[in-house]
Amino acid sequence: MPARSIAHPEGRHQALCSGHGGNPASGRAGPAPCLSVCPRGPRRARAPKKASAGLRDPLDGRADRKGRPRRVPLPRVIELDGAFGEGGGQILRSALALSLLTGKPFRIRNIRARRKNPGLRPQHLAAVRAAAEVGRAEVRGDALGSGELYFYPRGVFAGRYRFATGTAGAATLVFQTVLLPLALRGGGASELVLEGGTHVPKSPSFDDLDFAFRPWMARLGVGFGLELERPGFYPRGGGRFLARVFPAEGVRPVRAAEAFELREVAVRGVAARLPAHVAERIAKSAARRLAEAGIEPRTEVRYPEAPAPGAYGFVGLLGAPGPAAFTALGAPGKPSERVGEEAARRALRFLRRGAPVEAHLADQLLLPLALAPAPSLLRVEEVTLHLETQAWLIPQFLPVRIRIAGDRVEVRPET
Repeated sequence: MPARSIAHPEGRHQALCSGHGGNPASGRAGPAPCLSVCPRGPRRARAPKKASAGLRDPLDGRADRKGRPRRVPLPRVIELDGAFGEGGGQILRSALALSLLTGKPFRIRNIRARRKNPGLRPQHLAAVRAAAEVGRAEVRGDALGSGELYFYPRGVFAGRYRFATGTAGAATLVFQTVLLPLALRGGGASELVLEGGTHVPKSPSFDDLDFAFRPWMARLGVGFGLELERPGFYPRGGGRFLARVFPAEGVRPVRAAEAFELREVAVRGVAARLPAHVAERIAKSAARRLAEAGIEPRTEVRYPEAPAPGAYGFVGLLGAPGPAAFTALGAPGKPSERVGEEAARRALRFLRRGAPVEAHLADQLLLPLALAPAPSLLRVEEVTLHLETQAWLIPQFLPVRIRIAGDRVEVRPET
């Protein structure tokens, strides 16, 4: 299919295919017609003058020739439309990370405009306040339900932090928001306590982070350790995990275009504050589904302590060039067997497609790869709308070109 190219905003006008069939909401697996869309609008467009209304340039601690306090001019405020692409919280979280990494302020409007309950929800507000704390940022609009936010960081500061999402907001997404800034710009190691949802819908589970995301990030040169104290399930949450983020000198480019080579499979059935047979049935159903495909996994069951009942099935694939993880969540009225089969079915689909980078992991790796000093290439299981949205957003902060052609994603820094 035609290639899509997204240029650095200061570069020339480029075309973007916004109709790729990776949109999970569409249910389509194949390509769709391409639309010509400029990621930044007209090339000479400027932020409206009112964008900085009410903002004063900060003092720099010195005086001018007349003895008056001297002010440092504010950098240009990047204007973002939160309704673009997937139109959810991902745009906000990635913009927070990019702002911390670059020091560039941004204003986002139409936050989560494509969601049933638009505006900031508790987990998004938690990500904003976490980013503001590590960046000593000036923030406006950080209130529940707010559809507009201004964010201006003053740096990034390593340290000890505690971030809580409240109820079942995804603590894993808050962690991913501050990870790269702390590792690359924090100036030292950081210790984090994160509380909230660890295994909740529409977000990576703690198991996904630990089994797949962490090894891939280590390959990129970004190291961190994780420890789960207790899981938190929807709707109550109450989970808690610890993270230690190590300082990194930079991000290494990656080329992962070869076929995935399977080496080992791990299956896990987990049930908290539920009968033991729930975890056992989850694990057995996942193992049985994999065995039908000729795969004999290593199986375990766990019964962790948790504030509220919950269960999930997990399938982890160890292989080259890196691991892949798949979590299926239990729910009231959902049979345990269905939970295990769902995780196994998702893993088998990944193996059939043969690409080395799992679909949801792909959009998580795009931002760090945009910071690498040399080009990277990924062959991905599926081009999702989240991936396309990241490809639109990142060049607004960084001098990088992201090109998606078929199942290949190329990230190339502009010189």
